[in-house]
Amino acid sequence: MPKKGRREKKCDGQKEEEEDVPVKQMKMGNPLCFDSPRDFFQSLISPVGLDQFFLQYWEQKPLVLQRNDPALASYFRSLFQLSDVRQLCARGLRYARDLNVCRCVDGQKRVLNKAGKVKFSQLKKDLEENRATIQLHQPQRFKDELWRIQERLECFFGSLVGSNIYITPRGSQGLPPHYDDVEVLILQLEGQKHWRLYQPTVPLAREYSLEPEHRIGPPTHDFILQAGDLLYFPRGTIHQADTPSDVTRSTHLTLSTYQNMSWGDFMLDVFPGCVLDSMRREHGMRCGLPRNLLTSASVAPEVNKQVCVFLRRLADDVERGNQELRSSAMKRDFICHRLPPFLQDRAGADPVGKPPSLEDTVCVRFKEHLLLTVEPSQENTDEATELVVFVLHSLKNKRETHMMGASDDDGGDDDDEDEDEVISQGLRFPVSHLSALKQLLNSECVAAAQLKLPDEDKLGLMLGLWSEGLMSVCHTT
Repeated sequence: MPKKGRREKKCDGQKEEEEDVPVKQMKMGNPLCFDSPRDFFQSLISPVGLDQFFLQYWEQKPLVLQRNDPALASYFRSLFQLSDVRQLCARGLRYARDLNVCRCVDGQKRVLNKAGKVKFSQLKKDLEENRATIQLHQPQRFKDELWRIQERLECFFGSLVGSNIYITPRGSQGLPPHYDDVEVLILQLEGQKHWRLYQPTVPLAREYSLEPEHRIGPPTHDFILQAGDLLYFPRGTIHQADTPSDVTRSTHLTLSTYQNMSWGDFMLDVFPGCVLDSMRREHGMRCGLPRNLLTSASVAPEVNKQVCVFLRRLADDVERGNQELRSSAMKRDFICHRLPPFLQDRAGADPVGKPPSLEDTVCVRFKEHLLLTVEPSQENTDEATELVVFVLHSLKNKRETHMMGASDDDGGDDDDEDEDEVISQGLRFPVSHLSALKQLLNSECVAAAQLKLPDEDKLGLMLGLWSEGLMSVCHTT
């Protein structure tokens, strides 16, 4: 157990190299700045700059920010406390779905969940007598300030951001050594937490895995976080954490992002569309396979050679700008499952002002919660498949189900209906409207007369966006 100082011990053999430890001291006026997603993340990791963070730490190595800042510590403590769990239990929390009770015993995770609804009296007993950890899933569903924080982070990263609250009593550990498939930010809310980080066995891992302690070697970082401190580490970083024996309890918030957001994931998304486009324009891609290729025990060298020819041509087309990379599945997954805008009143996402006309200057609302996809039309017709543009948004997403997946308590039919409801949140336009849509997204305000569309199409586009709450009139000429 490290000493109770504010210094991190970086373990490199038996040497302690304090000058190489990425520990920063910070002094802040207002704790965090919510003016923009960029400003928010900068204030969260201050005094480290954004460029420094992404050049030196992101996906590379851990960053420990030990900040003796009373204002920041007070703000972090306000985000979540044990008393919040008591209030949430009255709202019908359920074991497994909303909350786990667990403890690490002899290097193994022991789950102590009961059945059905959670009773706070039982939780308190598990915490105090059984020295178990309370793990609350996705607290942004219940706490407005966490919703606000994660909404800003989702806008900044362009990726889903999940969270868990961990409350661990003195002298106890909730989880054994493991690594995750997400980028992790730890915010220490109250008490202290002793962390040990280890060299990854699978850098930038794509899956969660336990790692027995005898296989992971000595820690590369060994330190204690206090209220107001922050820790970042890349996916694949092996870690474990415990509450010191002289601390009543520790509460920390784990923020996670960038799951399935690699170059490989992007290629899996865009590559099928590229191949389909190539098949439309290239005769050779439409020629039949050699006979019995699918029933052969192995793929012949001639087949490998021909596939390489096609791949090189496709790569050349992409490089020359002759082939557009169209992401659809990743975009839809993000927009359909992310948090809605942080609005205390949901009516704030309703249409505002008068409907736009051709004499107006208009602007797009909630740009950070809107994206475009160009996809084949899904209509079942005898005509050739045509491309259409979808305007997708998250204004009507349900904060209460954010990052929760399908509920075990619901029937399958209801889940399908909910999923259809989410996916349908958007508009469909002919691909000829794409230039005008990009024009709107890339400008603060646009005069309707300047939109790159015929007049009859301009009005339909503007009214469609306005009816979804995505457009407002700046002024009338």
